[in-house]
Amino acid sequence: MKRADARSVILEEIESIAPDVAPVSIGDDEDIREALDLDSMDIFNLIAALHLRLNVAIPDRDVAQFVTIGGGAAWLADNIRSA
Repeated sequence: MKRADARSVILEEIESIAPDVAPVSIGDDEDIREALDLDSMDIFNLIAALHLRLNVAIPDRDVAQFVTIGGGAAWLADNIRSA
């Protein structure tokens, strides 16, 4: 998966789990918990949504990478091979 595609997927899933936030304006290195006022349950729901959408298991040890859009996009790009 290309990093730009991964970024788009993450933004779409954030919008689906927290429809009252506007993640498009967030920078890749900003902490989404602070920038978008998301809590740990929102992060859990984001990981679950990505798992369901992409059929990828994100290990607990890597969940911290998803507190930034850039970190999550990099993880997805590195761990999901394009068909």
